[in-house]
Amino acid sequence: MRIRISHSIAYAYAEPARHITQILRLTPRDHDGQHVMSWRIEPTVDGRLRAGQDPYGNLIHTFSADGPIATLAIQVSGLIETTDLAGVVRGGIERVPPEVFRRDTLLSVPDEALRSFALETTREAGTPLARMHALMDTLHEEMTCQEPADRTGIGAAAAFAARKGIAQDLAHVFMACARHLGVPARYVSGYVAESPSLPHASGAHAWAEVHLDDYGWIGFDCANGLCPIDTHVRVASGLDYSDAAPVRGARKGGDGERLSVVVSARQAAGFQANQ
Repeated sequence: MRIRISHSIAYAYAEPARHITQILRLTPRDHDGQHVMSWRIEPTVDGRLRAGQDPYGNLIHTFSADGPIATLAIQVSGLIETTDLAGVVRGGIERVPPEVFRRDTLLSVPDEALRSFALETTREAGTPLARMHALMDTLHEEMTCQEPADRTGIGAAAAFAARKGIAQDLAHVFMACARHLGVPARYVSGYVAESPSLPHASGAHAWAEVHLDDYGWIGFDCANGLCPIDTHVRVASGLDYSDAAPVRGARKGGDGERLSVVVSARQAAGFQANQ
């Protein structure tokens, strides 16, 4: 599938900002399941845009500009060709050994309820892969995935207790369970193309990946109840959301900030899967 992505992040300030610095994890990399055909990041304010990589191998851009800045938009657009590999991620840049992703973080630390759930849910599964599928299937059935809108993630334990959360939360819950079972797990941010077969395919998305000895890294999308397919575009990964957030930044001044985000991910017009 070829997926055309448009992502606009716009800021307006009641008091103009004197300086803005942002770290952007908005650029996907090639791997066996996806090829970046074109990609552009265009700020609407003159400044400095520098490319680099973070410790996990994610592509990052650091944008900085001096004010006064009353409005700023980051316009992202691109075309990605994807292949359905049943969630398996191969041929990518791996800078961190899988064992690092057994660590708990503030957003993914399990409480007693999550630890008990992980053990009970996987008790009858015969293989490590079957245990991960059992986790995903049960979380998909028992937790409600909310659309992000203005919501922010609340962490694994709180989301599990509420039995609801945004896709970010479901990924953290799955990761907390997997790590408790001794399986390396990491957070992934990306996009999902609109599809009538997916309940949550509204553009920006999040899921988890685990590392299994016989397969390497495999993705599990609890919000949609499946391993990522050719509708999914992988962008960044880390120990949790804080390592893979699309945008992190700081500013001087700029009180009264208003934020608007518009994301679209759709199959490119005129392209059919059998071409």
